[in-house]
Amino acid sequence: MPAAATLPAPAPGAAGQFSALYRQTRQEVSDYIRHGESEAMPALSPDGAWLHSRLAMVGEAGAARAVSLAGSAEDFASAVLPYARQAASALGVAPEIVAAHAALESDWGRRPIVREDGANSFNLFGIKAGEGWQGERTRSVTHEFVDGQARKSVESFRAYPDYAAAFNDYARLISSNPRYRAALGVGSDGAAYARALAQGGYATDPDYAAKLSSVVTSLRQRQARVTTPAG
Repeated sequence: MPAAATLPAPAPGAAGQFSALYRQTRQEVSDYIRHGESEAMPALSPDGAWLHSRLAMVGEAGAARAVSLAGSAEDFASAVLPYARQAASALGVAPEIVAAHAALESDWGRRPIVREDGANSFNLFGIKAGEGWQGERTRSVTHEFVDGQARKSVESFRAYPDYAAAFNDYARLISSNPRYRAALGVGSDGAAYARALAQGGYATDPDYAAKLSSVVTSLRQRQARVTTPAG
């Protein structure tokens, strides 16, 4: 297996929207700490509770580092493709489909799931840690769709020692779960893979198949621009 890759460090300006979200959430936590919970100061939002717990454990610098690890889409794809190729081979699909799924779930590496101390969990696929999971885990804010509406919640997710372990576990999950049988062996058909995952219940987002298919197309277009010589 290849050595564990390192995803790109934040690029100037790339994480602006996430920095704004962090500042907003940080202000919420600051107000909460200053005034405490009351009728005038309601309970923290899921994002606020998440940040509050990390501030307590790793300090503000560590929490800020955990909010965003942003980089260019091209750099992200280059970092994960070696692992995507191995997982894709086990699933019978094109590598860029697996890389696109990691991109969708982590927003091209900009919003990774982190450990309680702010360290990398290497979980790029948003795989939750159910009762049967025997490995390490961490808790993170996520969005679930209930009756068509997106709601924030804090859930338990799997944590891995490196990217190789994460992609291997992803391949095992998809290949061994009968709900995703239709995703196996679809080759380069990204739309078919996306539909199979959505129909198997990989995510609650009603537009999940369309979103994943769109990211597959985007990734392929980026790859084409990189490999096509300038005329």
